[in-house]
Amino acid sequence: MSDSPTTIAGGTIAEAIHAIRARLPASTTLIAVAKTFPASAVEAALAAGQQHFGENRVQEAMEKYPALRASHPGMVLHLIGPLQTNKVKQAVATFDVIHTLDRLKLAEELAKEFARSGRRLPCFIQVNTGEEPQKAGVAPLEADGFIRDCRDRLGLPVTGLMCIPPADEEPAPHFALLRKIAGRNGLADLSMGMSSDYEIAAAFGATHVRVGSAIFGGRSYPAA
Repeated sequence: MSDSPTTIAGGTIAEAIHAIRARLPASTTLIAVAKTFPASAVEAALAAGQQHFGENRVQEAMEKYPALRASHPGMVLHLIGPLQTNKVKQAVATFDVIHTLDRLKLAEELAKEFARSGRRLPCFIQVNTGEEPQKAGVAPLEADGFIRDCRDRLGLPVTGLMCIPPADEEPAPHFALLRKIAGRNGLADLSMGMSSDYEIAAAFGATHVRVGSAIFGGRSYPAA
């Protein structure tokens, strides 16, 4: 990445955003994943009309976005990284959407905080479609029951499902599986697809794609 956070190899952040949008259906929400990048990079994306941003870490978002939100009230902030239960209060106050609801304890803490704060964030349930032991997410065979528990018992506003396919496998079968689980549970939203496979995800019905390096370039900035 160049010294300027507004440029990436081969062009600018704005040009990258426009090129990606041109490859996506108009109905697909492009989430620009700005983790580890400075506020100036986010500003460059905002100047290009980008409104949806993704962050992995609650603390980084809390530090980076207050000033950006003040000057860009229409922006939408998505939590796309793992959420610890002791960070639920801060996450609910900071983000607008949660993509990584992956276990019962977290679901219960979110329900408590939604009731306490009066702020109810749309939630995606993360499904571990590859059943990788090192990766977060509900196993596919357990997804239906977990969805029912979150919606019916806890009353969470579950709007869709999210997945991260295994890095060494073709993503298409994982996207197809996520779509199948969502369909039988009446969930409209699918958060799937990243820089290397967002076009494939869109072909399988992704409503949200999470794109970082294809917009902002290599992650040469240290995490906050």
